[in-house]
Amino acid sequence: MATLQVHDVTKSFGKNQVLNDVSFTIETGNIFGIFGKNGSGKSTLLKILFGTLSAESLQLEINGTKISSSEVIKKQLITYLPQHPFLPNNQRVRDIIPMYFQGEKEQDAVSYNPFVAKLTHKKAGMLSHGERKFFETILISHLPHPFLMLDEPFSMLEPLQIKALREFLMKISETKGIIITDHYYNDVLDITSKNIVLRDGKSLTVNSIDDLKKNEYLSKNQTK
Repeated sequence: MATLQVHDVTKSFGKNQVLNDVSFTIETGNIFGIFGKNGSGKSTLLKILFGTLSAESLQLEINGTKISSSEVIKKQLITYLPQHPFLPNNQRVRDIIPMYFQGEKEQDAVSYNPFVAKLTHKKAGMLSHGERKFFETILISHLPHPFLMLDEPFSMLEPLQIKALREFLMKISETKGIIITDHYYNDVLDITSKNIVLRDGKSLTVNSIDDLKKNEYLSKNQTK
């Protein structure tokens, strides 16, 4: 089991403080949910943890050993699915998979996914938003990194794809620690063991939908 500890993340853009002393811990075998309204700093937080965005304050530890954000990518500690598409539009799905995996077993694990198998002949630029997001999530999730961050993986997916992706994430969480942020809050709450909501730069514990309402992520009369 591996443990990722995040301490005191603080980030401002000019005079706007987006994150203020955000801290949490996640272990492999668990899925950790991060909620927040648009502009609350969810994607900013993930980019900081991945090492592609600087912060005024940040302390990372893995298994009690301090690491710098610059080591995250180099040492393959955390992998990251960004919110926006990143695959080359002119490449077919079946040609993209070997760019990430050299072994036949690893390639087959991605290409034989029932939903991905239907897309292998298509170029990435021809996929629908939902198809592309599903493929990107499956692709990134099979990388060997112990921790995985997913920014809106359920976005624009069809109901059957969401169901399949939830089951997939539950399965791979047996060996990975997964951080997920998505506005499909019911689907997130169904698979997570711990959650926080970002509000006014602070991280607040979430145990139920009632906590999302109390912290004004959801309206008080919202049920779905």
